[in-house]
Amino acid sequence: MPISPSKLNTFLMFKLPAAYFTGVRTKHIDDTTCIVKVKHRWINQNPFKSMFWAVQGMAAELTTGALMMLKIKKSGKNISMLVANNNATFIKKATGIITFKCDEGNKIDNAIAKAIETGEGQTVWLSAKGINKDGVEVSSFNFEWTLKVKS
Repeated sequence: MPISPSKLNTFLMFKLPAAYFTGVRTKHIDDTTCIVKVKHRWINQNPFKSMFWAVQGMAAELTTGALMMLKIKKSGKNISMLVANNNATFIKKATGIITFKCDEGNKIDNAIAKAIETGEGQTVWLSAKGINKDGVEVSSFNFEWTLKVKS
C-alpha cells in the first residue's frame, strides 16, 4: 500500500487521535519532502491564545516521521525507527494556519543505506520548520531518529 497524505491522515485518526483531533493533517509527501499543516483553533490553543507547543511538535514530528516511513517502505527492508532526542525553538506566536515542512529525504536515504550496508544502527537528525501564512517562521523542531535493520 503506497503512503499518501490521505492514508497518513486516516492513520492519525486511528493510531494518533490526539494529533487528528487537534487538526494535524498531511498535505504532501514525496521522495524528498513532507508537508503538514495545522490550523490554530480552540481545541489546540494554550491560555495565551496561540497554538499549544505540543500540537506544533506533533505536526513537526509527523513531517519527519512520515518521510522516514516512506523511505523505509521503499527500501524493502524491515527497519525499526524511533525518536531518540529532540529540541525545539519557538520564535513567534503561532496563530492561523501553520505549515511544517521537512525536505531532508536525502539524509534518510544515506542513513538507511549505511544501516543496510553495515548492519549497525544509525541516527539521523531531521528538522521541520513551522511557517505561518505570512511566511514568518514561528517554530523550529529537530528530531534525532534512530534506524536499525531487524534480522
